[in-house]
Amino acid sequence: MMLRELLGAPELDLRLHHGDARALDRPVRWVYSTDLPDPGRYLSGGELVVSGLVWHRTPEDSERFVAACAAAGAVALAAGEAMFHGVPPDVVEACRRHDLPLLSVPEHVSFSALTELVVSRVTAWRGAQLAATLDRQRQLLQAVAEGRSLDEVVALVCTETGLTCRVVTATGRAVVRGPRALPPEDLDRATRAFLTADRLPAVVPADAHGSGAPYSVFPVGPALGQRMTSWFVVVEGIWSAWEPDVADAVGQLAVIAALDRARRDEGLRASRHIADEAVGLVERGAGGQPETQVRLRQAGVSGEAPLAVAVAEFPGRPDLAEVCRSVLDDAAAELGPPVVGTTGDGRAVALLCTADPAFADVLRTALARLAPALGRARLTVGISEPSDPAALSGALEEARHARRLAELRTDRVSVVTGLEVTSYVLLLATVPDDVRRTFASRVLGPVLEYDARHGAGLQATLEAFLDCSGSWSRAADALHLHVNTVRYRIARVEELTGRDLSRLEDRVDVFLALRSVQPGPVR
Repeated sequence: MMLRELLGAPELDLRLHHGDARALDRPVRWVYSTDLPDPGRYLSGGELVVSGLVWHRTPEDSERFVAACAAAGAVALAAGEAMFHGVPPDVVEACRRHDLPLLSVPEHVSFSALTELVVSRVTAWRGAQLAATLDRQRQLLQAVAEGRSLDEVVALVCTETGLTCRVVTATGRAVVRGPRALPPEDLDRATRAFLTADRLPAVVPADAHGSGAPYSVFPVGPALGQRMTSWFVVVEGIWSAWEPDVADAVGQLAVIAALDRARRDEGLRASRHIADEAVGLVERGAGGQPETQVRLRQAGVSGEAPLAVAVAEFPGRPDLAEVCRSVLDDAAAELGPPVVGTTGDGRAVALLCTADPAFADVLRTALARLAPALGRARLTVGISEPSDPAALSGALEEARHARRLAELRTDRVSVVTGLEVTSYVLLLATVPDDVRRTFASRVLGPVLEYDARHGAGLQATLEAFLDCSGSWSRAADALHLHVNTVRYRIARVEELTGRDLSRLEDRVDVFLALRSVQPGPVR
């Protein structure tokens, strides 16, 4: 019931001391009688607080009591007039300061009569809400049984609640986009909130500048599931401020979305072996063979249009192999029907439609949204340039090299394209890890051991010297050392390595060994 209805009940003869028209339209969800000086801990929000003012001694008591009620979300305070033959002015002033509506209960009206009226009307209202909820559930289930799409079910819920609802994946792909697409910055805020919230549903606040509408996010499926591979419902507004039946309607939508996803996933599982066979043929060098073209067409990809290859992995986390495949599949779906399988070494591979010239940026943006959920894990992705289907095997190798370069970088989500694989980076990316470490140890081992024993700073000096193209003075300035100190340290490096750094060949060897020992951010 609304506070206005309570004030208009003639049998109660209540009088309003503070509260405007907006306040009178607040719903009363329950009634709580108390004379505790601080009842805040016993309130959960939406209650009409009824008090005989036994706690009142000074204006400070009024401030404490009213502040606790307002902070706990009470709808209003109904103060009995019997104790003071009216309501003390300081109680009225405290209610004005905290914008808490104040009603007075005359001496001839018992609190039990007030409580009984509120409980009876709220109970009746809750019964009506339950009936409405059951009716809505029947309508939604009937819509699903009739084969109506998820878009249509979302539209039904939007019409009934007046809210704008969308269904989105963790990479930001719109399963149901709603009447309009979310602005990119709002989409980023929503996915971050979904991936990082301690509890769901969660509220997406406005951005740091106070702009942007607030949203609420609800999980599709178990809230404790792997969120990187999950869907969620994003709704404009703050869910805790909605009527219970509205929040319930959105919750029911999330359940139906979970059923729809399970149905889609079942269809995908039936075709996964086709994708695995196609990727296996490409890996074996048969990208241009008729059998591969047949598999591509069976998977829903044209066997004639240019395709790019993406290779993804969570380095050092074989337990996330299926997650890797799922998120790559989800992100690649923005570009059209992808073919996503796994290679013999367990890495996820996607054959991508490249009709969008910015296909690599689309994939990078989608995957970057997962960064808040990675914790200490890293996602590395390499993407080849588009190629004819006959050259897919070479594109797969290019993507593998690009992924190795991505692994050398430090970003939480690192995506590298074939165009970025240049210079010595390509060489290092194609060399097996054990070979690269052995080479680095043979060239720089004595220097590293000397630094470990004496803390001489030889490696840092060598790096600065090479970065400055062999300039003594520039290296000294960069290190804040005297130039003679730099000369002495480089001479010690030459002595320990047996290399002459005035010779180009020896300088290249040492440079590559340094990059193999500590790749650092690769440019």
